[in-house]
Amino acid sequence: MLTLSILIPLLASLGLFFWSDVTKEKARLVALGASTLSLLCLVVVWLRFETGPEAPAFQSVSEVSWIDALGVAWRVGVDGMSLAVSLMSGLLFLCAIAWPAETKGRARQYYGWFLFLQGVSLGLFLTLDLLVFYVFFDLTLVGMYFLIGRWGHDNAEYAALKFFVYTLAGSLAILLAILGLVLANGTLTFDMRELIAAQPLGGTDLRSSLILLGFLVGFAIKTPLVPFHTWLPLAHVEAPGPASAVLAGVLLKMGTYGMVRIPFQMMRETFAAYTFPLAIVALVAILWGALVALGQTNLKRRIAYTSVNHMGYTVLGIAAAGAMIGSESVRTLALSGAVTEMVAHGLITGALFLIAGGFQARTGTYDLARYGGLARVTPFLMVTYFLAAFASFGLPGLAGFVAEFQVFAGTFGVYPVLAAIGLLGLVVTAALFLMMGQQIFFGETKPEIAMVRDLKHAEIWPLAVLLAFVVLIGFLPGWLLDMIQTGSAFASFHPSVGQ
Repeated sequence: MLTLSILIPLLASLGLFFWSDVTKEKARLVALGASTLSLLCLVVVWLRFETGPEAPAFQSVSEVSWIDALGVAWRVGVDGMSLAVSLMSGLLFLCAIAWPAETKGRARQYYGWFLFLQGVSLGLFLTLDLLVFYVFFDLTLVGMYFLIGRWGHDNAEYAALKFFVYTLAGSLAILLAILGLVLANGTLTFDMRELIAAQPLGGTDLRSSLILLGFLVGFAIKTPLVPFHTWLPLAHVEAPGPASAVLAGVLLKMGTYGMVRIPFQMMRETFAAYTFPLAIVALVAILWGALVALGQTNLKRRIAYTSVNHMGYTVLGIAAAGAMIGSESVRTLALSGAVTEMVAHGLITGALFLIAGGFQARTGTYDLARYGGLARVTPFLMVTYFLAAFASFGLPGLAGFVAEFQVFAGTFGVYPVLAAIGLLGLVVTAALFLMMGQQIFFGETKPEIAMVRDLKHAEIWPLAVLLAFVVLIGFLPGWLLDMIQTGSAFASFHPSVGQ
């Protein structure tokens, strides 16, 4: 099932690239069908997934030999973390593909690249082979490069180039680190399970430290963390709304997911030695992202900077979980919060970027000064915006609160001062979203936007699906937390896992 969830969108993408006379509507139906089938494969895996401390570390595992001489194989499998992030990604891709988009007369290529990006993104989260992970990591750059460059706005080509070069540089640092990690192991293998068990590197000697640095810099660019974030705002502003939703909701998670899966799990001792500096970097991202977002006058750029802020929460939780101080229970809570934040941020910010795309399609601008009084003409758009905004700054009863409560509760048990300072980011985030909502929806309706249409049916259901899960996780988070806390990522906290 996991292999099918990857291959279905990739094969459908290939079919669209060769189907030269397909109409826009048929291309859209093919994309929706393939994306839905891929998501259903993941749902089947979810229904079979065992939770609890006695469950296997990785489940639904399948393996096919590929390059035996290098220890490389097609290996797929899931633990709670990868399954949760994959399900969120599959759902967000489906909603982004369903969102009405201006394809500029190239619908076949537009939907083809979306399906390609879905296939390689799921491949990254589902693979258990380190070299295949790297291959998928790089291929995601190709898909997003074309979506931004060919269907973006005025400065799209430059934004796509900057995104590609910046993140490619990070991926090269990751490649060098992967080679260093694998060669340090006694047996040549790229099997993640074996490397997690072997712990090839430890301590803080020069080699271990440099390999860890390669991983952290590469994943920090992808996440992104300050000061490696400068590619992100431009990419978001120039990308079409659905591509922005996937960029923020899925591609950014590859940085934090990779951080947990590789250095956190495979270099536990070395990672633990550097968790405090990593937590400081995360804190800077939290505060910088929130404060810079507050000063933006471009709607999409403001939302983009909040992603820097929220991914800072995730990395703060990862750093606290990796530290070898504090009780196991608080570090478990921190890591659970970090993974929950990956899922929550994907759903919430995915919805926000679709909403931003809806604004631009109606008014032709992201300039906040051009908006005002839209509550009178777009009540449904207002409701979806405020629901997503409340979730983003952690209002109780919504997914953001579940994630951020765990992150800060866990971090307080490890780095209490950093956690206390980090809470200021929530205050600033609440202020910037409320101010933006007030500027867009309240006051006098400006004449130039008085005839703006409210959400269409084709826009309502993708937002309704995403926000329904935001509310569900907020009120009933147990099913998600049980899934997340099962498997290899939490094995160090629960030694019986996978035994």
